[in-house]
Amino acid sequence: MKFSQIIGVGSYVPPRVWTNQDLTALMDTSDEWIQQRTGIKQRHWVDQDSGTCSSDLGLEAAKKAIENAGIEKEQIDMICFATLSPDHVFPGTACFFQAKLGVPGIPALDIRQQCSGFIYALSVADQFIKTGAAKTVLVVGAETHSRALEKNTNGRDIAVLFGDGAGAVVLRAAEGSKDANTSHILSTHLHADGRFAKELWLEEPSMARAGDWMQVKKMTGEQFPKMNGKAVFVNAVRRMTEVLNEAIDANDLKLVDIDLFIVHQANQRINEAVAKAMGIPEEKVFNTIDRFGNTTAATIPIGFDEAVKAGKLKKGMLVASAAFGSGFTWASTIIRW
Repeated sequence: MKFSQIIGVGSYVPPRVWTNQDLTALMDTSDEWIQQRTGIKQRHWVDQDSGTCSSDLGLEAAKKAIENAGIEKEQIDMICFATLSPDHVFPGTACFFQAKLGVPGIPALDIRQQCSGFIYALSVADQFIKTGAAKTVLVVGAETHSRALEKNTNGRDIAVLFGDGAGAVVLRAAEGSKDANTSHILSTHLHADGRFAKELWLEEPSMARAGDWMQVKKMTGEQFPKMNGKAVFVNAVRRMTEVLNEAIDANDLKLVDIDLFIVHQANQRINEAVAKAMGIPEEKVFNTIDRFGNTTAATIPIGFDEAVKAGKLKKGMLVASAAFGSGFTWASTIIRW
């Protein structure tokens, strides 16, 4: 029976660092205010005049993942690209990314599930491999949030949260028995509840409104993301706890069997609440939000790469991941690294 192995991982963030102190020049905020509410100390943003976009960040992360996998890019036969900050409305960012990577002809999918995007993309890739439809799949999560943020006091509740960055993994088909020394994806679990779509969303520009789809002069802030912070926090803690337990139960595991938890990095307080609710020891949780902020679809693959570099994620370990985001969407996976 075929199964999926992660054979390579890589990440990339733009070089420009914006500390909390840097943001005080743009809005009424403070390092203490941001850290207390989010756990974030800094984030990376692209040069606003550079033209750098999500496909560019994804390309750099993918190159590192491919090199780490020890393969040639020509061996990739499918791309799954997760983002909520596409290069353009259409065509999909996966196509722009594919051209930059130089692998024409293979299927290239956009996965638009926001913060849950990477796990959704990983699940899609895993299913293609299990059915034999693909052998080597590149899964990318990449974001350039900084260009769509309202960087002033009015938009600070959201603007301080988000960073730019990308992460990628290479999945390869394998066959045979699976044991503690064999890398494989145990399972993925996907959920959504569209009744909460407007609790965290970007209203404009929109093709849902009557008249011209873009009327810049009429916009009064609809072009910036809006969030019901309380609703997001409560639902994130609840759903991430549920979906992690779902993954553990589905594989007949116990909490103690999981060696490391790398979950979505939206807010340090959310992750602490999930860990407390589940009884996860602090030393088993790996966080990156203090350095990178919320990079949405990129947070989990960046976390994988950073954990490997830090010696926290090693071959043979069981790692559990979960994400929650706009939609509402939520998802989890357990991987034998």
